[in-house]
Amino acid sequence: MDRKLVIIIMMIVGLTACRTHYQVASVERSTILVDSRYDAHPDAEAAQFLQHYAHIVDSVMGPKVGRSAKYMTPHRPESELSNLLADILVWAAKDYQEQPDFGVYNMGGIRADLPKGDVTYGDVLDIAPFENKISFATLSGADVLELFSEMASVGGEGVSHAVRMVITRDGRLVSVTIHGKPIDPQQDYRIATIDYLLGGTDNMSAFKKSRDINSPQQVENNSRFIIMNYFREQKRQGKEVDAQIEGRVVIKD
Repeated sequence: MDRKLVIIIMMIVGLTACRTHYQVASVERSTILVDSRYDAHPDAEAAQFLQHYAHIVDSVMGPKVGRSAKYMTPHRPESELSNLLADILVWAAKDYQEQPDFGVYNMGGIRADLPKGDVTYGDVLDIAPFENKISFATLSGADVLELFSEMASVGGEGVSHAVRMVITRDGRLVSVTIHGKPIDPQQDYRIATIDYLLGGTDNMSAFKKSRDINSPQQVENNSRFIIMNYFREQKRQGKEVDAQIEGRVVIKD
């Protein structure tokens, strides 16, 4: 039995069982590793119960949106998957009449790896499970330098193809260029990102200074649907989705 299916159904059943007269007394959290060990001795009665819901979950999570040329995982300072997602935000800008100078996708927002081969709706949902919407904002060059310094302090974030950063192992920004040019503190820069970051979250407080924000909140602007649109477009062109590590964020020894 698919472990994701089990978890989803348990959540549904748990919510259904709740009663309004209960009050929360305390909240605690812990991490439970759900892996193949739970498949070693399946419970026949539970499997039979869950099977009733399997076709519903599969009909939602199973449709293929495209193919991936390789297995990709997010990691600092730079990864193929974080590069891909930042590039997808820039790619989608044309649909919003935007021309961003670069894109930013936070590593913390990438919640799963991308499998090699067929990629399903469920795979993309695993990667981008939150209700984050694609957004565009303007920062001054001085604020962009502050933003890149904040990225350097955590060891790197997902940035688009235009960016080349050099950082130190202790989290200092050495240099950064956009489209091969140093950042002009007096110039304005347009950025493609997600609305979650515009609040200054994930240690990117420079985003709080954003101006001229374009952040459409309709559900179709969710980052997961933007990602799916990109996969479908590549599929229409007969291409597998691919990305490379290009030296966008480099650690200087």
